Amino acid sequence: MLSPRSTSVPRLRIANLGPSCRASLFTNTPATAGRFAKFAQFSTQQRQLFAYNVTTTSSSVALSLASATSSSTTPRHGPFHQTQIRGKKTTTVVRLDELELPQGMVVLPDPQAPAPAPAADTTKTAGAAPVVLQGDDATSAAGPAYPTVVLQARRNMQKFDNCVLLTRVGGFYELYFEQAEEYGPLLNLKVAQKKTNAGAVSMAGFPFFQLERFLKILVQDLNRHVAIAEEFPNDASEKIKSGGLLHDRKVARIVTPGTLIDENFMDPYANNYVMAIHLPGVELSDDVAGGGGGGGGSGAAAAPPTGSQKGSPHHQVDNVRPDSDESTAQIGLAWLDLSTGYFYTQPTTLSALPSVLSRVAPREIVLDEVLESHRNHEILSILTDEKHLLTYSPPGELLKLSHWKPMLEAEIPPATAASFTDNEVKAGGLLLHYVKDRLRGLSMKLQPPVRHESMQVMNIDKNSMRSLEIKQTIRDNVFRGSLLHAVRRTVTKGGARLLNEWLSSPSTSLEVINFRQELVARFIQNPDLRDATIILLRRSHDCQRLVQRFALNRGDPDDLLRLASTIRASEDIVALLSSSLPSSSKAKAKAKAKAKAEAEASASPSGEKGEDCLSTMIGRISLKQPLKLAQRIQDAIDEEGLVHQHELEDSQADQMIALAQSIVKTEGTEDDSILLPKGATAKAAAAISSSNSTTTATKKKSASIRDYYGEDNEVWIMKPGASPDLTRLHAELAQNFQEKLQLTETLRARLNAASLTLKWTPGLGHICHVKGKDARRSPEESNDAATTPAEAAGAEAAIAFKTLSSSRSTRAFHHPEWTILGERLDKVRFQIRAEEQRVFAALREQVVRNLVKLRRNAAVLDELDIATSFARLAIEQGLTRPTLNNTQQTVIVGGRHPTVEGGLAEQGRTFQRNDCLVGAPGHGRLWLITGPNMAGKSTFLRQNALITILAQIGCYVPADYSELGIVDAIFSRVGSADNLYHDQSTFMVEMLETAAILRQATPRSFVIMDEIGRGTTPEDGAAVAFASLHHLVHVNKCRGLFATHFHTVADLVSEQHMRLEDGGAAGAIEMYCTDVEEDEQGGFVYIHKLRKGTNRKSHALKVARLAGLPETAIRIAQQVLESSEAVDLRESGQQTVETAGNV
Repeated sequence: MLSPRSTSVPRLRIANLGPSCRASLFTNTPATAGRFAKFAQFSTQQRQLFAYNVTTTSSSVALSLASATSSSTTPRHGPFHQTQIRGKKTTTVVRLDELELPQGMVVLPDPQAPAPAPAADTTKTAGAAPVVLQGDDATSAAGPAYPTVVLQARRNMQKFDNCVLLTRVGGFYELYFEQAEEYGPLLNLKVAQKKTNAGAVSMAGFPFFQLERFLKILVQDLNRHVAIAEEFPNDASEKIKSGGLLHDRKVARIVTPGTLIDENFMDPYANNYVMAIHLPGVELSDDVAGGGGGGGGSGAAAAPPTGSQKGSPHHQVDNVRPDSDESTAQIGLAWLDLSTGYFYTQPTTLSALPSVLSRVAPREIVLDEVLESHRNHEILSILTDEKHLLTYSPPGELLKLSHWKPMLEAEIPPATAASFTDNEVKAGGLLLHYVKDRLRGLSMKLQPPVRHESMQVMNIDKNSMRSLEIKQTIRDNVFRGSLLHAVRRTVTKGGARLLNEWLSSPSTSLEVINFRQELVARFIQNPDLRDATIILLRRSHDCQRLVQRFALNRGDPDDLLRLASTIRASEDIVALLSSSLPSSSKAKAKAKAKAKAEAEASASPSGEKGEDCLSTMIGRISLKQPLKLAQRIQDAIDEEGLVHQHELEDSQADQMIALAQSIVKTEGTEDDSILLPKGATAKAAAAISSSNSTTTATKKKSASIRDYYGEDNEVWIMKPGASPDLTRLHAELAQNFQEKLQLTETLRARLNAASLTLKWTPGLGHICHVKGKDARRSPEESNDAATTPAEAAGAEAAIAFKTLSSSRSTRAFHHPEWTILGERLDKVRFQIRAEEQRVFAALREQVVRNLVKLRRNAAVLDELDIATSFARLAIEQGLTRPTLNNTQQTVIVGGRHPTVEGGLAEQGRTFQRNDCLVGAPGHGRLWLITGPNMAGKSTFLRQNALITILAQIGCYVPADYSELGIVDAIFSRVGSADNLYHDQSTFMVEMLETAAILRQATPRSFVIMDEIGRGTTPEDGAAVAFASLHHLVHVNKCRGLFATHFHTVADLVSEQHMRLEDGGAAGAIEMYCTDVEEDEQGGFVYIHKLRKGTNRKSHALKVARLAGLPETAIRIAQQVLESSEAVDLRESGQQTVETAGNV
């Protein structure tokens, strides 16, 4: 059924026809000319009554037109006249917008006339899109069809059109059609043309064991979504429906950058978050909402689009202007790490969103699909500014906290549930719906969501995170040289991830900070305890991610063994910590552990007042049920069998790689060798060397892994005693093996064939195999050679055996006794495999039952890892324990920069220590620092901010002494950069950052500002710098360090009576400076030690000479500078004379 596109006469084009078809259709023949001349005479109404039918043949195309016309144009055979030429049918691609034929609804003039038979629904028309065969319906279309595997791939590509589809076909994963052409070169895969009856199909593939290698390229490097279609065996009924197809290929999982679970290419030292953002003001346009009747207020959530609204040009959000109201409007955030189960929510605003994103660092951000059609929304500019990966998803049905229950390991506490805002709940529902869809049916158990708003943490905005180089350097965006690199000494992956989180969100709770410091102090005081704890921590594994694999139904036997090892390490750590406790603390710890209920294994890092910190950590570890689980795992899993299984798998992979290498070497080119994985050449050489050695030593041929673990030596992953059924089945298997040995000896004697062996092959089944002279001997000869009546009877029986295969040196045949015994062996093996799967499933279920306890134990191990690493760091670098309180002062004596000091030490240089006494009695709340370039002003500013961060994560600090008041936020305006893409100059970026600080800083904040106003004229720059300083003193009233080259700012401070010695409420600024010391020969050295006062010289020419500026340029600059100074002196003298005259 067609509908007209416009009021003009519609047109129809038949495209992509063969040459003969186009020639027969459009050649200017008399028949064609007459047909189109008659068509041109029809009226518009008559044209709209036409029905069309397109039939392609091998040599011509016939157009059948039916029309209700006047008597003058009525064909001789009645109202409908069809012309059809039959021939070989082929598939045709039809475009419905360009052929000179009418479109519109078909109207039959005569109700009695038979209607044309409707064509099969094998096409989909959408505008000018070509007709494409859909799904399995394509097999019933006229003409040749693609193979079933290709049709399955096409169906999945259409269903998951935003994903790269990897289809499992036997031992390979394959890409087809346009995806093979696009991604084959990116993956370094050769694109081949698969010949089919329907034409060539582009395809590329790789062995199944290289899946993670190519997933890393697609997901991590190219930021693509990858749909993995696995093979699922068809049962009997499905085989009949599919025409005997053994497998169906369905998408089992969609892998995206934010939904990684256990992939080897995941960063083990950082969390892999996916975040959802809910905007409460997103609504459908009035046209969709009801023709201008109103679409709800600004706080109404967007309704999910209906089927008709999806994809409609009207299905978009209202234009939201980036004004102040929108920037301060509340939005909801939710983010989770699928690999660990961590789940968080937070309300925030659009203006604060960049800082949250910088702290969380999500790999993927999910938005409501309503926003996809609106490219001008403010949030999109924020997200694209930071190059975040965006994904759009429908909101789903998980819109209430009660709907989340099946996906959480425990219920949300009522008090916490009541504190969630509506925006947070909707963001969480959007996030869970998206993750659930990506997992494609996998179970999911997450930790109950934690509201970040209720956490007592320091706020570090995006600019401060970058300028302070907390996680990566500014210049190269690398890890080395950052604060995290300088302080990380952890030995576990979970501990490294937790340290990353702590540095992003330092605590503001005195109780938490003091507890962490006390734990570090205990490990410093007891080196033996620290070293032993570190050794035991090295024995543990990444328990958080291990447990989550089982929660997602993905764990394997190796993961079970790692989990058991971690539980045993936890047991030894508890015993070690208990042995170091005083006798009184031991008694308290035992009493507390006895009285504590299993459900009250609190995860709080702080203990009761007066309680030993080690006793608190011991009390948080629950071992009763986990130890039972570890014992069951160790009793069930055969570690030696697992090792042999891995050897067999590695051997198979090496053999395939060696085969590929040999084929490339003999048939390919040098360019083809790059398609092979790393190490393929070495493995191929080893395989060839092994084959050569076995050829030269034929007398003593070494058995391969596959031969060694053949059907008689099959590898089992469970011990025979893992269950009573396994014990019985293994005993039965051993009895059958014994019968096999006896049958072998019996048949050798009966057939007089010493070389006879009993084997099983995939093609022939259970066979008797003989070789050498026994194979050349016929049954009659065996009968003649028989010396006993039993042997003669056996030889006569052998004559009736049908030989299955024979050669000059071997012969194979069936024997009824071996066939019966072999079937019994197969049956027992199958039962053992099934029982092993049942035992493994039971163990996995026990892991899930202990999910909460195992995660809490893992959290304790992570904190112990950080505490021991802080202790090691303090001893290595001479760090001291800071004192924290609730005052508004920052007292640091002999402070050092934690990262710069290490860089200087590598060069054999020492770092100049400096004191910072901001807010201390007798000192100003804000220091104004002047001095020359390269004299260490910026270093001093940053080092005090970093010391504050280290102190509030519980770490010792690089200072001789420190006493710090708790800081709620750190703000840094250091360095320069522009954003030309958004039309922002260097000065504009500087002003934006300054404005954010002046709006957000509180009296408990710590602010560092460097070179405010440098991007404009000295007069304007000095004015802006002083205005910012004035605002910090009078409005924000915060602690801060303010560095500038504008000595005019110091003069203005004096004029406004804002110096500390001026007294009063405004007297809060203290002047400090750095300097340069020169000798008589013109040499100089920087004095990095701060002193009181103002330095009015920047010594810029000295830095220019150090940078290698040509000497001629230096001389000219010196002349200009001297001239300028002379002018200033004359003006100053005139002003002095005028002032004296007035007096």
